Amino acid sequence: MDTTTVRSVGVEEELLLVDPATGHPRAVAGAVLRSPGDNDPLVAELQREQLETGTRPCLTMDELSDEVRRWRREASERARQADVEVAALATSPLPVDPSVSPMARYRRICEEYGLTAQEQLTCGCHVHVGVESDEEGVAVLDRVRPWLAPLIALSGNSPFWQGRDTGYTSYRSQVWSRWPSSGPVELFGSAKRYHAAVQAMVDSGTLLDRGMVYFDARLSANYPTVEIRVADVCLDADDTVLIAALIRALVETAAREWLQGEPPDPMSVPLLRLASWRAGRSGLDGQLLHPVGHTPVPAEQVLRTLVEHCAAALISAGDLALVQERVHAVLRRGNGAAAQHEALRGGGGLAGVVATAVARTAA
Repeated sequence: MDTTTVRSVGVEEELLLVDPATGHPRAVAGAVLRSPGDNDPLVAELQREQLETGTRPCLTMDELSDEVRRWRREASERARQADVEVAALATSPLPVDPSVSPMARYRRICEEYGLTAQEQLTCGCHVHVGVESDEEGVAVLDRVRPWLAPLIALSGNSPFWQGRDTGYTSYRSQVWSRWPSSGPVELFGSAKRYHAAVQAMVDSGTLLDRGMVYFDARLSANYPTVEIRVADVCLDADDTVLIAALIRALVETAAREWLQGEPPDPMSVPLLRLASWRAGRSGLDGQLLHPVGHTPVPAEQVLRTLVEHCAAALISAGDLALVQERVHAVLRRGNGAAAQHEALRGGGGLAGVVATAVARTAA
């Protein structure tokens, strides 16, 4: 692997703050986090029952793995000082009435969007991959669209909501879809058209600002990256690294296709939405829409097609063996949702599910 040519990759993970005895989320982010001026890699999120970690940009998956684990441990240690634990759960298994963070922007979001914002206690995994320009970034966004739904299935880690089994692998993706700007988008074709579309959304008055452009994949407003936002936060750090490796390879594959003049798949937004819904509903246990043929096939076949699609980029980055091994491992043991169901069957109720997640988060 030549690290002078490989793309940088970084990960943001949102984590729940939970009571160690009951498993219920607790609104103590302010006690866990330092003041905003401290340049803290742990930051507040919309609700006080959660926080977000962020890695530095990394060139190898070993580096990224160390970073993800480092900040999970740091979050765990600080949470314990506030008498809580952190859990990498994309939704709370136990009932919760979320409490919005005190920052003015978050207060305004809750006022503007009502119950959609007030109930929005979900934890995602956002992956940033470096791009050379906005033009390259938009070319990537256009070409990764059909390949994002399988990542929802792979990362699914939110089967419970308000104390109930939802029947979904990723119910977080359903809750997140309530935002007016969320989900898959049309082909843009150029950076100019992308920025014009974003500006029109802001000018409509429906969004407060560009930060509320919640596309499944977008140009970052703060970094020279594309940001892929579809994944649930993963229960295990190994799965976070797997998602990041696949996303970096998808970005590199899309950029190569653009340079070679290959047009993007014109898959319609309604069909993309169906693919995402299907992935969130059945995860790895049923069928998914094939990213190329757009017909239902077993999830294992879709994941193997995903790896094959970006194999050349995985080889260039030195990640092919890691990705093959970890995809096989997830298919064998299941994703985070499967682990939560297994914990529930083991006794202890939904509090036991949370306790299992706490133990695995910082492992």
